Amino acid sequence: MLHMALLLGIVFASILTRAASVGVCYGMSANNLPPATTVVGMLRDNGFNSVRLYAPDSEALAALPGTGIGVIVGAPNYVLPELAASASAAAAWVRANIAAHPDVSFRYITVGNEVAGSDTQYLVPAMENVHGALAAAGLGDAVKVTTAISQATIAVHVPPSAGEFAGESKPFLLPVLQFLERTGAPLLANLYPYFAYTYKAAGDMDVSFMLFTAPGTVVQDGEYGYQNMFDASVDAVHAAVERLGVSGVDVVVSETGWPSAGGEEASVDNARTYNQNLVSHVGKGTPRRPGKVETYVFSMFNENLKEAGVEQNWGLFYPTTDKVYPITFGR
Repeated sequence: MLHMALLLGIVFASILTRAASVGVCYGMSANNLPPATTVVGMLRDNGFNSVRLYAPDSEALAALPGTGIGVIVGAPNYVLPELAASASAAAAWVRANIAAHPDVSFRYITVGNEVAGSDTQYLVPAMENVHGALAAAGLGDAVKVTTAISQATIAVHVPPSAGEFAGESKPFLLPVLQFLERTGAPLLANLYPYFAYTYKAAGDMDVSFMLFTAPGTVVQDGEYGYQNMFDASVDAVHAAVERLGVSGVDVVVSETGWPSAGGEEASVDNARTYNQNLVSHVGKGTPRRPGKVETYVFSMFNENLKEAGVEQNWGLFYPTTDKVYPITFGR
């Protein structure tokens, strides 16, 4: 059984030509989940075609070959000091977790997730070493190296053209972005309109702006009109990147979702509304960047080892494999 290892996000519409394609967030903080073979079958049955794993897991990686499911795999935060300090350690990590699984369709290695504080010093050295190890293994063109940032690194979401990273984030993000620009990798960003609403990061906007249900433009930003917070946040990240003098770095939404219980506006109906509208929307792109937005929904299952309340209620499925609410994914 998989536990404490995986997180799968629902990925839509930027990898394949279908309107929506799906991955899953799985087992990061749970001890009651189905076996990997069952979960991979659920991914295929529900139209998911990409998955995010927050750490390598032998059972998951053994179940994925031949499925056509693209994989993001994480190098967890606790291994960053070792990867940063030693090229040979990075080479050993790549051999054990990537090269050892030649039939898995790896897309990105995420070096750390929401790295903060003093640990940010390890980010770029670790990314450089992993990038070099992939190149030495003949995988440098196939697998990109990146990291995933927290929504907390973004100081300004609205209007999107004023998007800016928080002051304390800029010193470590600039070299990260320069690495991504040089290597052609995207920036992964965990973006939650739910928290923008509950923490008032976007002011006192109506919940309809968060749920894709606003009847018209809510934020007019020059020539661009915004009807939902998701688009505003994605374009704000792009603006923040460009404000640091970096261009050509795409943004992948590596986590988003809505809780079904446990907090303000957390309900089954709102979770279904957000995620179903998201599935339908991401193939259209944002006002500034029409096209598909690669997006991962958090999460596959409700996770019983997380803090009680909102944190336990992001799942699309119960551990029994039943859906928390009716939703159509990529089919």
